[in-house]
Amino acid sequence: MSTRAATPVADDGFPLRKVDAVVIGASAGGVDALLKLLSGLPDRYRLPIVAILHLPETRDSLLADIFRKRLAIKVHEAADKEGIAPGTLYFAGAGYHLSIEKDRSFSLSCEAPVHYSRPSIDLLMESAADAYGPRLAGILLTGANFDGAAGLARISECGGLTVVQDPAEAQVATMPEAAIALLQPSLVLPLDGIRRLLLQLDTLP
Repeated sequence: MSTRAATPVADDGFPLRKVDAVVIGASAGGVDALLKLLSGLPDRYRLPIVAILHLPETRDSLLADIFRKRLAIKVHEAADKEGIAPGTLYFAGAGYHLSIEKDRSFSLSCEAPVHYSRPSIDLLMESAADAYGPRLAGILLTGANFDGAAGLARISECGGLTVVQDPAEAQVATMPEAAIALLQPSLVLPLDGIRRLLLQLDTLP
C-alpha cells in the first residue's frame, strides 16, 4: 500500500499545490471585498500578497494606511526595486504601474494606462506570471471593466492557480465575468471560499 500523502484539494475538490505568492486585482467594490477577504488572515500568515485596486491618479493612495489598521498581517505600499518579503500585503501606489521582476522585486513605471487604469491589474499579473510561473496564485474580484482578464489568462498559461470571485456575489460583476469569458479559471468562489483557499495555500508543504 502506498504511503504517499493525498494531494491537497480545495473545497470543490480542485487539486492544489504550493505557491510562493498571491496577486489580487479589483476595481469597483474592491475595498470592501478585499477587507472581507483578508480580515481573517492571521499575523503568522507567510505568503506575500500583492494587490492592485484601481485608484484616481490625482491623489495619494491611502490603502496601505486603511488596511494596516484593520488586518493582522503586515501591510506596505510597494516601492521601486524593493524585494518581495513573505507575510506582507503590498499595494500599488496611485499613478504608477506595478510589475514584478524575474528576481522577485518590484518595478514602478509611468507607461500609458491599460483599460484606462494605472496601475494596471493585467501588467501586474502578467509580470508576476513570468516571475513565479506555476508557483503563483492570481485572484480577480469585483470590478467595472475588463482589466485583469488577460493577466489571469497569462497566469493560467504559465501553470499558476487562477481564482475568480463568483459574479453573483460581486458588487460589480463585469470584471469577473470578463475573466470567465476569456479563460476557464481554476476556481470560481465566493469571498469566504477564497479566504479558506488562502489559508489552505499557506499551509501546503
